[in-house]
Order: sequence, then structure tokens, then C-alpha cells
Amino acid sequence: MYDLIIIGAGPAGYVAAEHAGADGRKVLLVERDVLGGVCLNRGCVPTKAFLHAAKTYDHARHGGVFGVTAKGVEFDYPVMKARTEKVQEQLRNGIAGLMKRGKVRVVTGDAVIRDRNTVTVAGADYAGKNLLIATGSRPAVPPIPGLKDNPKVVDSTGILQQPTLAESVVVIGGGVIGIEFACFFTLLGKKVTVVEILPQLCGNADKEAAMTIQKRLESQGAAIHLGATVERVDGGTVHFKDRAGAAQSAEGEIVLVAAGRVANLDGFGLENLNLDADRRRISVNDRAETSVPGVYAAGDVTGRWPLAHFASRQTLVAVNNMFGRDDICRETAIPAVVYTDPEIASVGLTDVQAKERGLDHRVVKMPLGASGRFLAETDGVRGFVKAVLGGRDELLGMHVVGPYASEMIGAACVMIENELRARDITEIVFPHPTVAEIMKEVMFQ
Repeated sequence: MYDLIIIGAGPAGYVAAEHAGADGRKVLLVERDVLGGVCLNRGCVPTKAFLHAAKTYDHARHGGVFGVTAKGVEFDYPVMKARTEKVQEQLRNGIAGLMKRGKVRVVTGDAVIRDRNTVTVAGADYAGKNLLIATGSRPAVPPIPGLKDNPKVVDSTGILQQPTLAESVVVIGGGVIGIEFACFFTLLGKKVTVVEILPQLCGNADKEAAMTIQKRLESQGAAIHLGATVERVDGGTVHFKDRAGAAQSAEGEIVLVAAGRVANLDGFGLENLNLDADRRRISVNDRAETSVPGVYAAGDVTGRWPLAHFASRQTLVAVNNMFGRDDICRETAIPAVVYTDPEIASVGLTDVQAKERGLDHRVVKMPLGASGRFLAETDGVRGFVKAVLGGRDELLGMHVVGPYASEMIGAACVMIENELRARDITEIVFPHPTVAEIMKEVMFQ
């Protein structure tokens, strides 16, 4: 009998397997596809590789201001694609190595839960003391006429599999996924139209940050339609009503549907557990426990934060608790990043969220242009750091827009997790010159 059976080998599943295996536990990891899940194979990693390639191309084209003039700059999409696949393969091999080191048994196939202690894969039954469900999520398909069986329509998985790069794309959805792909195409000089039902891009992101990205995309030629409702899709033409209710249409060589993701809850016998779940998620507490003893869930399937790093933390909490180490998953300092150009990174509350909660707070802000390194290494890119401070000047949230935002935000996570006040943060010594030191300087405002 296994100490732990895990269904799903994404950032939740393989991290749980690694952690439990390193602890000397007997672990079975079941994956229907390949190691790494959506993040490695169809999400985080490939999109970031493509975006870095597009940013490199754009920087080469505009290097004249730095005294670097490149003539005849071109991009080679097949080479971009091949390099991305090479990176993915290297990371998959790395995960396989971790599983081997932890003596984790990996079984490929469709898992079916028989009961809380039994899972069947390819006709073979496996028994386990604990069960972790980490089946992840898949692209959502909104009920828009014309999406199904339309060869011009792709989702976030399908667009990565295109053999050639489309010259124009209409993106349905202005959230993180849609905007990252919009950024990729605009950086490469392609025609992009984004149709978003909400009044701003990037969902609940800081409004000013979202507006910065919108203006940047528009300056690169993208057409952004906010408050718009898609009515139907005909081939590559998206018909929608704008915020004023007027009929509009946009045509692209392809149509990217980026309308969010839904949890994978079907096809693996979840109904045999009779646990607390609905059509959107499996309910868990802050220890990643479901309503059935010995059964845990982590990652996108829980409907909490659809982020790989949250999945990895949540699954560590699950493993710790199932093997007797009390742990909880705190959610006050979960960072989120949009890898556009410039990037958006945030953690904690926005000004709007603080107001909605009735919190006594104030907002302080500084432009990244106050940083010597930022000015030395960028040109024509706006950026800022914005901090939301509570009534005791404790840090409630931080929002960064700039080329280095994703690498800076981790420091703010530590600040919030440790409930640091503005005065505490001013005492931290940051290296100089760095852009990150603005996170301290803003506290003097």
C-alpha cells in the first residue's frame, strides 16, 4: 500500500510527490499525459519563452537609443518554437529526475477513483492511505455561437501548437492569458484586437497598472475594446457590441479564446468519493483537506488561485498535514504577475479592495524613473511602484509596473507575510543601483 497516491503531475502533483518522496514516503504519481502539467507544457513556460523571444526582437529593433543599431533584424518563428520545446523537454527531464531520486513510482494513464483508498489505472488497482487530487484545469469555452468546430478558433493550448505565426489575431478575453498573447503578437508587429467584457484589462489588477498596459499595447497598434460583449463568431470574424451597445466586428486570421479556465472535475471518478464539491471546484480548508478524511486537493481544481506557485504551496501544506506536520495555507501574500512589456506584478490589496473592505489606508507611489538603473537600461517605458499602507502604516499591498516587476515582487511578499510597516521597510538595505530599491524609497513618501 502506498502512503500517498497523487492524480495529476502538474505543479501541485509533482511537487507533492517530490516532497513526500524526499521524506521517505511510498508515493504513486499518476499522470494521463506528460510530467509538468499545463504550466510546463501548455502554459507558463512556453508562453514565457515565446514572450522573451518577442521582447528580444523588439529590443533589437529599438536599440538605436543605446547606441546599438541592428540592421535587417528578423524573427524566425520555427526557431522560437523549437527552442521553446527544447526548454520544455529539459524541464520535464528534470522533474523525472526528481521523481527517481525520491523513489516515486510514476504511472501513465487515466486514473479512476474507486474509493478513498483505491485508484485504478489501465485495469490495475492501487491502494493508498492518502489521496491527493491535483487534476488542474483546462481552457473555458464560453457559450458563444460559432466557437465550436471552427478551424479559425484556438484556445491557449491550440495557439501554441500553430505551425506558423498568424498575421492577425482577435483575442476574446483581456485577462492575463489573453493580454500576454496580445503582447507577444504586437511585439512581433502583428495585427491584434482584444475584446473584453470588463471595464479594464487584467481583471482585478490595480487600475493604473492595467491602464499602463492598455496604453502600451495601443501604442504598438493593438485595438482594445473594453465593456464589449461578443455575440457570435463567423470564421475569423468576431461580432460584438461595444460599451455603448453599438454593433462592431473584428477580423483575424485566427481567433484566440482566452476566457479563463475551468477545473478538471470529470472523468476520474470524483463522484465515488461523495465529497464537498460543485461544478467549479473541490472545496478544501486552509490545510488542503477535503470533506473526506485522508483525501486532499490542491491547485486549480480547488478554485482558489489559478497560479502554479500557489498550487505548489498548497500541495506542500497538504503533504505536511497528511503526515503529521501542522501547516496552513495563508493567502494574504500570494503574488500575481502579467508577463507583458512592461510587466505587472502585484501582491496583497489594491486601493479599491482596501476601500471595499472599509480599511483605513493610504496609497504612496513613485515612478521607476527615480531609479538610476531603470533610466540607464530602459527607454520610453513607463513604470511605477505603488504601495497600499494600512492605518498603522503596515504594508497591505504592493503593485509594480516595469520590466523587472516579476523579479521584484517576491520582496513585497516577504514584507506582507511578516506584517512589516513602512518604517521597517525603510531599514532594509537594498543593493544599489537596482530598480528594487524603489520599494524602499516609496515608503518615505
